[in-house]
Amino acid sequence: MSTAPDSLLPPLLQPCFADAPPVAAEVARGVTRLFFRQDRFAMCEVPLPNGRRADMMAVDSTGCLTIVEIKVAKADLVGDAKWTDYLDYCDRFFWAVPPALSAICEGERFLPGEAGLIVADRYDAVLVREALERPLAPARRKAELLRFARRAARRLSAQIDPTLGEGC
Repeated sequence: MSTAPDSLLPPLLQPCFADAPPVAAEVARGVTRLFFRQDRFAMCEVPLPNGRRADMMAVDSTGCLTIVEIKVAKADLVGDAKWTDYLDYCDRFFWAVPPALSAICEGERFLPGEAGLIVADRYDAVLVREALERPLAPARRKAELLRFARRAARRLSAQIDPTLGEGC
């Protein structure tokens, strides 16, 4: 891996959440550990066809797609009005927050009957509330699974040859 500063790395090789507070990457690490135990595998910062970017997207062995929106500041959490734009691209949606923000996610505007809640830190995560499964239409599932797989392969290819990530 390159020893260049993160800002000089090709986009595909830049660390996740490079422009976010360090606690965002710590929450993502905890979520990744939880998902690993659940046989789900995630990528961070996944662009969606509608122009949004999911903080994390994961896939399980059945092809179920999960999107996780990470929030680490109260103002960002309560001010987020775009998160419902993610629902058309996943079977399940979760909030992931550090422990101090978990109570806020119980509010009705966070759809506690549909959206799951994960409380995480850099060491681990706890599934506080399961997400309602809303199966994607078969054509959308196929398209999103192919996009997920190709993005994962593209990121791995850029690790082998960093010049492949230039201009991406």
